[in-house]
Parts: sequence; C-alpha cells; structure tokens
Amino acid sequence: MNLEITDRWLSVQEIAQYLGISKETIYRWVESDKIPAHKVGKQWKFQVSEVNSWIKSGEASKLLN
Repeated sequence: MNLEITDRWLSVQEIAQYLGISKETIYRWVESDKIPAHKVGKQWKFQVSEVNSWIKSGEASKLLN
C-alpha cells in the first residue's frame, strides 16, 4: 500500500518538519488552537490538506509576524 503524504495523518514531529519549524512551536499553536489539529488518544495528529488550507487562508502568516 503506497500512501501519499497528503493521505495520512502526521505526527507533531512530521508536521514540524513539513513546515520547517520546531516541535515546540507546533505544541504552542496546538495549545492555543491556532493550527488545525486532532487529538488521537494522547497524541496530536495533523492532516496535510487541512494545514495547507490553513496556510493558504492567511491564518499562519498572522502567527509568524
């Protein structure tokens, strides 16, 4: 089974690497409901399509300024 990166849920480490930022930044954004994330058990998971839409909407740029 060959899943593309956009088809699967990413971990905090993977989404941080995808965005080129630290895991600590991801956790800060998750805690303040700034980035689209879903809690699965004790872990946070991210869909690339949701994060890409969030970036394109301009919401991400508000955090980086």
